[in-house]
Amino acid sequence: MAAAIAAFFILPVAARSDTPYLFQNPTLSASQIAFEYGGEIWTVDRAGGQARRLVTGFDLEGAPYFSPDGSRLAFSGNYDGNIDVYVVPSSGGDPRRLTYHPGADVAVGWTPDGKNILFRSARASYADEDMLYTVPITGGFPKPLPLGMAEFGSYSADATHLAYVPTGQWEPQWQRYRGGQTTPIWIADLADSSVTEIPRDNTNDRNPMWVGGTVYFLSDRSGPATLYAYDTLTRRVRQLMRDNGLDFLSANAGPGGVVYAQLGSLHLYDIATQSAHTVPVTIAADLPQVRPHWMKVGDQIQNANISPSGVRAVFESHGDIFTVPALHGDVRNITNTPTVADRDPAWSPDGRWIAYFSDRSGEYALHLKDQKGLQQARVITLPSPSFFYTPTWSPDSKKIAYSDKHMNLWYVDIDHPRPVRVDTAPYEAFGALSFNEQWSPDSRWLTYNKQLSNFLNGVFVYSIDDHRPRQITDGMSDSRNPVFDQDGRYLYFLASTNTALTSNGLDMTSDQHPTSSNLYMAVLKEDSASPVKPQSDEERVTDEPTPSPKPSSRAGAKGAHASSAAKPSSEGKPREETPQVSIDFDGLLQRIISLPVPAANYVQLNAGEAGQVFLLRAPLTTVEPQPPPMSVLKFDLHSRKTLPLANGVTGFALSFNGKKMLVNQDDHWSIVGTEAPADPGEGAIATDDMELQSQPRQEWAQMYHETWRIERDFFYDKHFGGLNIARTEQRFAAFLPGIGSRNDLSFLLRQMLSYLSTGHLFVNGGAQPPLQHVNVGLLGADYSVQQGRYRFAKIYSGQNWNPELQAPLTQPGATVHAGEYLLAVNGRPLHADQDVYSAFEGTAGKQIVIKVGPSAEASGSRDITVTPVRNEGALRNYEWIDHNRAEVDRLSGGKLGYVYLPDTQYGGFTNFNRYFFAQVNKQGVILDERFNHGGQIADYIIDMLQRKPMGILVPREGRITLDPPLAIYGPKVMIINQYAGSGGDAMPWYFRNAKIGPLVGVRTWGGLVGIGGYPALMDGGGVTAPRIAIGGLHGQWEVEGHGIAPDIEVWQNPQLTRRGRDPQLEVAVQTAMRMLREHPVPHFAPPPYPNHHERIPR
Repeated sequence: MAAAIAAFFILPVAARSDTPYLFQNPTLSASQIAFEYGGEIWTVDRAGGQARRLVTGFDLEGAPYFSPDGSRLAFSGNYDGNIDVYVVPSSGGDPRRLTYHPGADVAVGWTPDGKNILFRSARASYADEDMLYTVPITGGFPKPLPLGMAEFGSYSADATHLAYVPTGQWEPQWQRYRGGQTTPIWIADLADSSVTEIPRDNTNDRNPMWVGGTVYFLSDRSGPATLYAYDTLTRRVRQLMRDNGLDFLSANAGPGGVVYAQLGSLHLYDIATQSAHTVPVTIAADLPQVRPHWMKVGDQIQNANISPSGVRAVFESHGDIFTVPALHGDVRNITNTPTVADRDPAWSPDGRWIAYFSDRSGEYALHLKDQKGLQQARVITLPSPSFFYTPTWSPDSKKIAYSDKHMNLWYVDIDHPRPVRVDTAPYEAFGALSFNEQWSPDSRWLTYNKQLSNFLNGVFVYSIDDHRPRQITDGMSDSRNPVFDQDGRYLYFLASTNTALTSNGLDMTSDQHPTSSNLYMAVLKEDSASPVKPQSDEERVTDEPTPSPKPSSRAGAKGAHASSAAKPSSEGKPREETPQVSIDFDGLLQRIISLPVPAANYVQLNAGEAGQVFLLRAPLTTVEPQPPPMSVLKFDLHSRKTLPLANGVTGFALSFNGKKMLVNQDDHWSIVGTEAPADPGEGAIATDDMELQSQPRQEWAQMYHETWRIERDFFYDKHFGGLNIARTEQRFAAFLPGIGSRNDLSFLLRQMLSYLSTGHLFVNGGAQPPLQHVNVGLLGADYSVQQGRYRFAKIYSGQNWNPELQAPLTQPGATVHAGEYLLAVNGRPLHADQDVYSAFEGTAGKQIVIKVGPSAEASGSRDITVTPVRNEGALRNYEWIDHNRAEVDRLSGGKLGYVYLPDTQYGGFTNFNRYFFAQVNKQGVILDERFNHGGQIADYIIDMLQRKPMGILVPREGRITLDPPLAIYGPKVMIINQYAGSGGDAMPWYFRNAKIGPLVGVRTWGGLVGIGGYPALMDGGGVTAPRIAIGGLHGQWEVEGHGIAPDIEVWQNPQLTRRGRDPQLEVAVQTAMRMLREHPVPHFAPPPYPNHHERIPR
């Protein structure tokens, strides 16, 4: 007992001074350096030494900044589940909250007088751009700077000018990046918003620091990012330090110097001596996120299965394998391996083993563990290191089939563990490649589906005896999910003949095509009869005379007949012995028959008892961003009826005996019977009791190495752009001891992956300390301050008939007008010395009463009941789109249409279909893809824009139209910007290649690779590895890392945008109108009507 107590109550020990702590975002005062580490803020003397924790107990989301006199620190914290600006005395004390908007408010500096904090926010954004604001340290309403898009800034000493970065980056760590999001530094005159750019050649210039007549900054213009200086008088740039190693990641200027961080160290540059030295820092404190702790993991389930009789479920969660009882017993962690990731469990049919993949050895192997987890696991080494999927037991519990990332299907005999390759798929998949492999009842055949060269799937069977795969479908339909009937005479599968364009989900043309499949059966033996031959009720003839019916027995005779008809034939009775499966391949195609199940979009098929199969049915079409709920059905071959068992499920697993199934509904797991439909909530199991002791440092090390395995196996270039990833993994592993929080791990992963010099290398999520979230309601309005009160400067009207665009202040009977004052909220007066949003904490989605009136003195005021929304971004975006459409109409005299495309998946597909075809009466169109976040390849949109007139339709009545009529045949211009990427890179690229029209704006992001389908990290976090590259037709990678340059470059000049103008939109309209004048829309006259009868016959 004493030893156990000692393990949990260790006194803090000073770490070694050479520990490579992952310091971030340092800031400098005359006597101190402050920095972020382990999600907290620390300070240390300028000369170095032992750091002191200043701010703790939260998740830091923004860098600390010393005030000009060094007495205070500004930072952004996440105390209440919301990122806001705080200020704290640099000597310690309670932080004071200054902003309350539910969006992220991130501190980036101070005004020179130390009275206001400079921060960035997207609170007033119509897309996803940030702007800069100042907020008084005494509190109050923030004021925007008149610059439009802006991310970081530093004032001149007299506060008349600002050196700022106008462009944000999705992946700021991307090495050698030269796409549209490279970051210039602009010098702005705040009086008129005129700007001068610090000279550069499309490099990444960051962290502007204005000291005297010099702007210091970081840049990668000569290789790894290092320190430069710009003289504001001579307008010349000079490099201050050479850097042949790690990037300078962040920097901040203070009295006499610039403090900067490299990975694992802090440094101080002395401006007077023009020299730099390392600042030695030690940490002697406990780190809350490093401590071992017990945690619930029922919400981290990655893979699930069910025991052979359905008495337990088995789950993969947080890297361990758990079993959970259906009714009685305890929840068991059968692996309990904090340093190891255990994945994808499957229970053997005899109940003896649970198979799973584990990386205990450093590479994944197949492990077999007893169901109680008491014995050492049996380990089967697998060839060719990889990630492996879906261990599938044979019915005799002696063999396991599985697949790997390299597109191979395997099986292994557990008593003779030498894996055998069954087949290899021809095409890479974006998710885990699914062969949907299943065994025959006698364990001698394996059936599976595999994609063919025509992109459809075919059904195959593989013989364990002769090791031959055989295709049994003709390849003219998309055939999937084969399963053997339990009596061994039939093979069921699903097939679709209208898959068409949906076989390639990367393309937008695959969206919203109704795809249905039917249930089919292959009769395996030539001499077997169809089990669904025509039925006919016939009277039985016997040799014995039929007794005269008695009046009292008539109902009984009818009942007996009904009972006899309902009795299953001997074919449906379970067999005592395992049936032997034999397949006659000659003529097998002619023995494939359709079963009487309604056509639907079936996505899963499982065999139950003999003559029973279970289907998972999805909606016919969906372009929703989230997977739709589905339904489980059971088809009985003997009754020829389909029984619905469960609705609203996201997946199910069937027990080996077919009597139970594990279902997931609304993130709740249940084990239910398969004889009758399940009631909601029936059979719920105790996944909330799944818990383990988390060992953060051990888990972080495992996830670090897991990340490199993901890159090794998934990255599209097996040479990794020349990077030696084994050596890189070893190099950055040295920083693992310096991790102080889960976010530190993500920071390290981003930095090391940056050396792959490719986009879409995202690092997401992971287990974080729990935070209580306090929502803040929004009214869909802009405010100004007048006479000490808040005044409505603008009301966003939305579309109240649309649930996603309901505006709180324009509802019938509760209308507020611009120019009126907001006087009180729920009876509490509101004045300008209070942040307006602080009055709306906890009100999102709830009815409240606001007092509004025409004057600040409250005369003529009225009370209105409103319901604030959680996010008004959609209202602002709609207002911007609607304004742009009206502006295009005004500037073109009604001749041009306007279509905004927010992405190349759900939003873009929906917007294009709604707004393009509603404007086919226009002579030309402006396509605006600024801030397009991609998704798919927008081939559908390109196809529609390329439509050309093929003929004319001449009716007896009404107008003559071109065919196809639903097209715009005049000029088309596309607007692009640096926030259009991925699919938003591909769309203007294809637009240009198809010669549809010119591109106006600025270069796009430059990230055109395909991602998807990676194993999650142990704690539910994730990393991506671009697995498909997209190149041009002329032997070049034309987009990745560069973006698509416009034909007509137009920047959003702050001098114009501050006056409400949109230079890019204006030039696009001017260009389209010029094209329309030069090439008017063609008009085609109908030919003369024929005269077949000049004379009427006599």
